[in-house]
Amino acid sequence: HDHHEHAPHAAESSLKLSDQALRNLGLSAETIQPVRLETFRRSITVPAVVVERPGRTRVQVATPMTGVVVHVHAVQGEAVEPGALLFQIRLTHEDLVNAQIEFVKTLGELDVEEREIARLQGVTQSGAVAGKLLLDREYARDKLTALLDVQRESLRLHGLSENQVEQIAAERRLLRELQIFAPAIDQHDEAELQLTGRFVAQAGADNRTPQDRQTSTRPLILQQLDVHKGQSVTAGETLCILTDYHELFIEGMAFEQDIPTLRTASEQEWTVDAIFQQPGSGALVVPGLEIAYLASTVDAGSRTLPFYVRLPNEIMKDRSHQDSRYIEWKHLPGQRLQLRVPVEEWPEQIVLPVEAVAREGAEFFVFQQNGDHFDRVAVHVKYRDQFWTVIENDGSLFPGDVVALRGAHQMQMALKNQAGGGVDPHAGHHH
Repeated sequence: HDHHEHAPHAAESSLKLSDQALRNLGLSAETIQPVRLETFRRSITVPAVVVERPGRTRVQVATPMTGVVVHVHAVQGEAVEPGALLFQIRLTHEDLVNAQIEFVKTLGELDVEEREIARLQGVTQSGAVAGKLLLDREYARDKLTALLDVQRESLRLHGLSENQVEQIAAERRLLRELQIFAPAIDQHDEAELQLTGRFVAQAGADNRTPQDRQTSTRPLILQQLDVHKGQSVTAGETLCILTDYHELFIEGMAFEQDIPTLRTASEQEWTVDAIFQQPGSGALVVPGLEIAYLASTVDAGSRTLPFYVRLPNEIMKDRSHQDSRYIEWKHLPGQRLQLRVPVEEWPEQIVLPVEAVAREGAEFFVFQQNGDHFDRVAVHVKYRDQFWTVIENDGSLFPGDVVALRGAHQMQMALKNQAGGGVDPHAGHHH
């Protein structure tokens, strides 16, 4: 490049643009850049659709016990955070009520035995009462303790947590109301189901990682609400469905002839680009997405192999209205798009956007900045697709040459008009 010098301006191949023209063409410091060598990945384009992540995007909230809904705290479409109160249910589950009654009854009987054993220990030492009587009471206490352990397990099987069982033991009162809270996607906490608001929080330090804390506070959307106030629900019945759109999948459809290529891209861990068509504003390209996995079967009808790409999402709008929070995500399940999948790598190439190269017949041109002018330079195009053009590194352009990355076609038309002279003022008039 040390021996490559700019030629003098030639009228037929050099163009001077005004500030207004530069702005009209979208040319600025970001779109007038030096040429550099880079690795180009030749790609194929396949149809795709945004889908949910199975087992992660959708959370079905169900009641573990039979009861009557006494209050619905969230509304459909609202954004809630994990730990937010969703429903209050008055319990009518007969088996649970009876299990609690028997547990409290056994606790009372055990208290009686403990007091009697304490009394007999004093009088037995003095010889007033035979030691066999104390021994019988201790056996009875052991039986009640074993029965109590069985009843504790029974309450846990009914859906109560360890803390809730301890509440019953401490207060000797039956739990009558179930509170259901929004769960975390990747964590399970006993606090998702609480009874009568007397839940005892576990003591101790918060040992969660920063990623776990971020996950536990990520907003969920109440996508579907299936119950209303006053409705009777049975154990296992769905109350609502929550969705977490912070990360989705793109389901691509690779044709049979492209399957070997797709496997190569997955093995090489090449990233793919997602292309969303937007009316009136061209295409939105999301680059550098990771292939998650390839399906293990080919669809018999379409003869395509599904494969899945991770799609990070972002919140576009977050607003509150009447004490409810509503959010809007950038990407949504069901959106149609195209995936650009690399098939081979070409190192040390001159790669320019397709808008940087103008074509006229068999010739291709780029516009190189030369002072306050742009000089048209003929180049050889090795490869061209919908987005990129690969230029032969044959000396027509050198790394470091500054070129316009867009507007090449308009600049070519301006050069042709410039070479043709001014407009004839009598054009279209007859005297």
